[in-house]
Amino acid sequence: MKVLYLTKYSRNGASSRLRSYQFFPFLEQEGFQITVRPFFSESYLIALYSGKKQSPVALLKFYWNRFLVLFTVYRYDTIVIEKELFPYFFSWFECILSVCGVRYIVDYDDAIYHTYDLSTSKIIRFFLSKKIDNVMKYSGFVVAGNSYLAKKAQSSGAKKVVIQPTVIDTTKYVTKLGHHSDKVVIGWIGSPTTFKYVKSIHPVFVELFDTFDIELHIIGAKEDMGLGDKIKYLDWSEADEVSMISGLDIGIMPLENTPWELGKCSYKLIQYMGCGLPVVASAVGMNNEVVNEGENGFLVNSHADWLEKLTLLIQDEGLRARLGNQGRAKVEQRYSIQSQIIQLKTILGS
Repeated sequence: MKVLYLTKYSRNGASSRLRSYQFFPFLEQEGFQITVRPFFSESYLIALYSGKKQSPVALLKFYWNRFLVLFTVYRYDTIVIEKELFPYFFSWFECILSVCGVRYIVDYDDAIYHTYDLSTSKIIRFFLSKKIDNVMKYSGFVVAGNSYLAKKAQSSGAKKVVIQPTVIDTTKYVTKLGHHSDKVVIGWIGSPTTFKYVKSIHPVFVELFDTFDIELHIIGAKEDMGLGDKIKYLDWSEADEVSMISGLDIGIMPLENTPWELGKCSYKLIQYMGCGLPVVASAVGMNNEVVNEGENGFLVNSHADWLEKLTLLIQDEGLRARLGNQGRAKVEQRYSIQSQIIQLKTILGS
């Protein structure tokens, strides 16, 4: 079977890597022939992560290249679209594919529709607030990363909807062998754009640092939090992320409680748990599904909650080990490529 993946980014874009690229070797082993055509280039990603803007000419080139790719869709048995064909443009081309009998699958790992329906721009809200509803409705299948996204797809009139969580390859995630260390390390992994969530609990770390000899490791962001040498900033790379996570003792995932966060797929938690770490997370959205309170981690709502649960884990090495082991078991059962590949094969072949 020939499958065309129309991703948003190249492999270094987190959403594209996790929802598409990481599955390709497994699918190819099963006889699928995979072709991938990202919308944005690798140079765009590099510029994005460094805070630089692309020129209008470069952006137009991305749209033109995607338009040309649409003339090749008849070469494939299945088309997989990550989120939408053209960002900030009408759903006309998804509609054309549907009318022409080209069946496509559309995949979501966040609430991208809130980019439009909750935009601060009245023009964007007026013209595009229903765009993603239409993309879902025209599709042959909607693959949603969590129940919040699935409910949106169902309300849009999508023909078929299935929940496929964002997962990890457990063969690459090494379980932490020991939970004893002279200095407990709390850690977070993410991007500069999501680092705001860590900053929101800055006072928690101030209090913890005053009480315990601990460290905070930040993987993937470098904004100074004014915590001195008790915080370490680590450059993210795909090759090193697992070893960096394994160097932590506790994984955290703070979030705000807004409609956008409800669409997130708790991937950080799954990564931490894949390495056998206990987790502490805001009780928001899918976090409530991934974390079993007191079994593989803790769910928190307030400053006092964060302080209490992190203190508990800092002081109890045995608790960290027990929760970490339970987290790893849950990932193997529910949040691994190995547990989801059969469903994905069915989706692509249906």
